Amino acid sequence: MNVLVTGGAGFIGSHVIERLLARETIARITCLDDFNDYYDPALKRANVAGFSVSDRVRVVEGSIGNEALVTELFRDGGFDYVIHLGGYAGVRTSLERPLVYEQVNVHGTLVLLEAARSYPVRRFTFASSSTVYGSGSPVPFVEDSPLGVPLSPYGVTKQAAELAAQHYHQVHGVPTVSVRPFSVYGPRMRPDLAIHVFATAITAGRPIPLFGDGSFRRDFTHVGDVCDGILATLTADAAVGQAINLGHHEPIAMLDLIRLLESELGAQAKIDFRPAFAGDMPITCADLSKARRLLGYHPKTDIVAGVRDFVRWFQGSRRM
Repeated sequence: MNVLVTGGAGFIGSHVIERLLARETIARITCLDDFNDYYDPALKRANVAGFSVSDRVRVVEGSIGNEALVTELFRDGGFDYVIHLGGYAGVRTSLERPLVYEQVNVHGTLVLLEAARSYPVRRFTFASSSTVYGSGSPVPFVEDSPLGVPLSPYGVTKQAAELAAQHYHQVHGVPTVSVRPFSVYGPRMRPDLAIHVFATAITAGRPIPLFGDGSFRRDFTHVGDVCDGILATLTADAAVGQAINLGHHEPIAMLDLIRLLESELGAQAKIDFRPAFAGDMPITCADLSKARRLLGYHPKTDIVAGVRDFVRWFQGSRRM
């Protein structure tokens, strides 16, 4: 079986490819990534270094919005599965560059869906985001409840891409599944994400920029659990046409997260309290009933073990 992973050089994508390589039934994996400069491309190239030498992996440098390239890949690849993780992430940056987010996250997804319509696949799994839950969404977030209005262009583009995936399923029969990861963290996580930012500042003795009073709570979910959920969608027929949360259901306050990092790093944090950011939700929390029912999803890594896992990688990467 052949799999296309978009954004395969990224944080989650590189973990997904490693998991796929452990499956003997997977004959070939195509990693499509444009290695853009949203963060240091050298980090993405380091992510793929471990599997790019495998004769079962082909790394293609290019954009999901390149129709000619995507069509060629689908025509020649014979893909059984598509795991679409590519796109621009980041709530705050999306406020500054909304047109880029629309072009990549919405147009790029449509290009892939069109290709999957022309060259049918067994499953098209799209990585959406918990940011599709906007202002007014009841907590915990339930997939089939009203979503509210997203608080950032990033959330808007993810909600639009979800609707596109649903349309292609209902109208064209493309077997799509949209998963909504919640605050993913772990080894190789992006340097702009909170846990990485906090650990870097604590280690360097610099103040941590903390927006709000530290009471905001996030449903941090270890990358290993998210990978389990994504891979489960490939064989869960009941998940087709659905949107499914991939979270942990145990949100933690940002100040408590900082205390965990202090303990693991053996250093005290200096905190620079800043005004709350307009696009931040006071709490995110995933209802996991649907994920359990359709995917058999049960997150295994609690926040204490997960932070310890991240810190082990973080300290090792700084010594390299």
